[in-house]
Amino acid sequence: MLSYRHSYHAGNHADVLKHIVLTLCIESLKEKEKPFLYLDTHSGAGRYLLRSEHAEKTGEYLSGINLLWQQSNIPELLNTYISVLRRYNPFEEMKYYPGSPLIAKQLLREQDKLNLTELHPTDYPLLKQEFSKDKRTKVLREDGFSQLKSKLPPLSRRGIILIDPSYEIKDDYQKIPTALFEAYKRFATGVYLIWYPVVSRTQTQKMIDNIVNLGIKRISQFELAIKPDNNQKGMTASGMIVINPPWKLHEQMHTILPWLKTTLDVGKTGNFIIRELNGVDPLY
Repeated sequence: MLSYRHSYHAGNHADVLKHIVLTLCIESLKEKEKPFLYLDTHSGAGRYLLRSEHAEKTGEYLSGINLLWQQSNIPELLNTYISVLRRYNPFEEMKYYPGSPLIAKQLLREQDKLNLTELHPTDYPLLKQEFSKDKRTKVLREDGFSQLKSKLPPLSRRGIILIDPSYEIKDDYQKIPTALFEAYKRFATGVYLIWYPVVSRTQTQKMIDNIVNLGIKRISQFELAIKPDNNQKGMTASGMIVINPPWKLHEQMHTILPWLKTTLDVGKTGNFIIRELNGVDPLY
């Protein structure tokens, strides 16, 4: 059940999309002085060495962040994301890739809070060590889905919740709509980011339909495919479902996703999706 290690996949095209959306949402919430909570249900180890045995075995970062890192015409909207990466890679070579907890750590302010959970017996101590001196952060070895009940709503009534399981456990596809329903009842104004892979389009679409059927008013979808859907093993695309998206996010992704497709879709066989899932117009 706990065999998945993100160290094999860190910095791939899915991480790039996920962390760009996360960065844009964090920066949007920071436009107001009032503090907010960042809650990460499946945090991983925190940072990943791209020259490790795990990363080199799959080489997924080579078709992800490595392609972006080589670009000189990066859109200005990605400056914050790139600046976080440079904190961990001050030289020309990209050696480390920061996971979502470290991206949040760099971007959140002194008044904000972080709640991180990780169950894996190897990754949890690494995550704990990364945040050992950060007084804003609680690191727990608990089931991430349970945090959606126990930690919501935050006292500040503002928050970003990243739900990012491995989907190695197939019932994650069923757990997410159920857990999201409970979380939204408690905290309807939170910004929820749900990452998903496309391995089986049918399975992924069923989960998305179940989320839409919850009756939540504002749901956006941003997806990047580097290959067409197929029946072969492996992830062809990934996406982010965003509930209560910040008002600028749609406009920003209309600039970013075409550029990401051009940069990461080297085979020119993929596509991207930007859509509202419930017929409610984005708030520009």
